[in-house]
Amino acid sequence: MNARSEPAPAGPDAPARPPLVRELLLVAGLFLVYKFGRRLATGHTAEAFRNAHHVRDWERVLRLPDEGSVQSLLLHGDTLIHGANTYYAAVHFPATLAFLVWLYLRRPAHYVWARRVLAAVTGAALVLHLLFPLAPPRMLGAAGLIDTARVFGPSVYGPPRTDALSNQFAAMPSLHFGWALMLAIGLIAATRTRWRWLWLLHPLATLLVIVGTANHYWLDVIVATALLGVALTVLRLPRPSQRSRCALPHRRAEVRPRASAERPELVGAGR
Repeated sequence: MNARSEPAPAGPDAPARPPLVRELLLVAGLFLVYKFGRRLATGHTAEAFRNAHHVRDWERVLRLPDEGSVQSLLLHGDTLIHGANTYYAAVHFPATLAFLVWLYLRRPAHYVWARRVLAAVTGAALVLHLLFPLAPPRMLGAAGLIDTARVFGPSVYGPPRTDALSNQFAAMPSLHFGWALMLAIGLIAATRTRWRWLWLLHPLATLLVIVGTANHYWLDVIVATALLGVALTVLRLPRPSQRSRCALPHRRAEVRPRASAERPELVGAGR
């Protein structure tokens, strides 16, 4: 990491880091509320499959590409599809957690902003999961897709009827993509290195994985992006305080009187 990506030195106007215990309790509480809310959305199997057919019809009207075109690319080799399943299963939560921890330690102001945005997007997603249960394309026979995680592994889901840990009828919006995109945006905003734009590869890879493994439709991604856009519009990143922005001009102004004070002495000496 070069100097341009290092945090600014702490000063009297540097944002205070939130108390660690409070943040741990807050994040854990939000996670439990979300998990409990997802469980409330279970049991709507018939409605979830009806909505899946509607989503497929909407995608055809909008002329979105077929999810099968992405899956066919991943099915060229067992290693590729196994890697995609592993990415889906193992990267989502750890990457988001590492993102928040790094921001908390190095960019407190960015951390508070990112945590609020993620909480807003997740809360809005939970409401949609409750109002619009949706079976993923891997469950929809008409889609002609296979459940790559079940066939090639690894899989994070069990049979829908016996899976007590997750709600598999919560495809829209895709929090996998929404969180991945926020991670990239947050790191781009929090760093200054010229390579920071490469973080966009994470949501791009996530997009290919969630569609290619038949866990999400294209519309799930579009809705997640829209929710994130609204959250970023409402919850803006705090700007530096006026005092911090004016500190450098003040220092420069202090140098000018000394330089101007020396100028008359030099003129006088020349006479």
